Amino acid sequence: MYYIGIDIGKRHHEAGLINDKGNHIGKTIRFANSKAGSEKLLQFINQYKLSPDNSVVGLEATGHYWLSVFSYLHKLGFKTTVFNPLQSDALRHFYIRKTKTDVSDAYLIGQVIRIDSPDETPFLEEDLLQLRHLERLRFSFVDQCSDLKRKVISLLDQVFPEYEQIFSDVFGMSSTEVLLHSPLPEDLLNIDTNKLADLLNRVSKGRYGEARALTKANQLQDSALDSFGITVGLDAFKLQIKLLLEQIKLIEDHLKTLEKAMIEISNRQKHFLTTITGISDVTACVILGEIGSISRFERPEQLVAFAGLDASVHQSGDFYSNRTRLSKRGSPYLRRALWQAAFVASYHNPALSLHYQKLRKRGKAHGTAVGAVARKLTHIIFAILRDNKPYEPRIIPE
Repeated sequence: MYYIGIDIGKRHHEAGLINDKGNHIGKTIRFANSKAGSEKLLQFINQYKLSPDNSVVGLEATGHYWLSVFSYLHKLGFKTTVFNPLQSDALRHFYIRKTKTDVSDAYLIGQVIRIDSPDETPFLEEDLLQLRHLERLRFSFVDQCSDLKRKVISLLDQVFPEYEQIFSDVFGMSSTEVLLHSPLPEDLLNIDTNKLADLLNRVSKGRYGEARALTKANQLQDSALDSFGITVGLDAFKLQIKLLLEQIKLIEDHLKTLEKAMIEISNRQKHFLTTITGISDVTACVILGEIGSISRFERPEQLVAFAGLDASVHQSGDFYSNRTRLSKRGSPYLRRALWQAAFVASYHNPALSLHYQKLRKRGKAHGTAVGAVARKLTHIIFAILRDNKPYEPRIIPE
């Protein structure tokens, strides 16, 4: 049996070949991340008469750069394993200590495949690959939107510090419309009270009602009259608030488009993740996109580790730390989605809320209890995806 190790880079990759005794065969080849590069890799494979029957391939999951090589090898029919760089780091450090000459990373990756004999990495289905790209873009948009909102609040704190106390949601429809037209106290004072009330009633689609809209308009103008905001450079503040709000609106429209597309794709998977209280349609999309095929994991503990929800242990000699923290290795997107779902489940999921309350009664901090719920939730997700069955909560009385 032959073992092909491929060291992944952004522009170029390097491939090395070893036999079943761990001996290097020939020299490594460097090939570009391009069609011409793939042809060079194929020549290397043909040169040593390698085939899916007599060889296996190993890749490090370096960023997203491995995907094209993985896809190409999958088409050729090779058994290919993609693994975390941490797995090859241990062997790499061993070689650094034991030898005086550098050992190519491609050979080291081949040694990992030879020694560990890991399972083949399932090819990611097209739908799941699309979900992964879309949900990660969504997280990027959500973070951008949050950052823009913080900037708007910062500007309002300077020119109209009383504004936040008037609306329960500064970025709700009514508040946003007011800020787009009249972001400064002097702007509000220049508007007729009845016209301001009509604007609020119209934007809220009648939810305010005439009387409440008039009360809110008077409240706005009274606050504007007594505002203690700065009064210099107001044109710049006004322009910034307007542009930031328009940017927020654009991103929120993009988020609606993204989420609609994500849910359409995830529904084709016929999963049962949303039968778990705490997991919304969007959260289910993130979970599916990040996990890919559940067959990648043999045990739920592996999925917990992949999400970085396992505890990191600090030990040195006879010293054991009594403070454990999440390892935070693996997918940050999956960990974020599971943490958000666990937060909701801690209060609304019949079984998981009992687990949360039990931990709180034992003196555990809120974050520690939510983390424990997240791990338990991950075990449930593993079982649902493995068995392809709806969630049936089992409530065990204390």
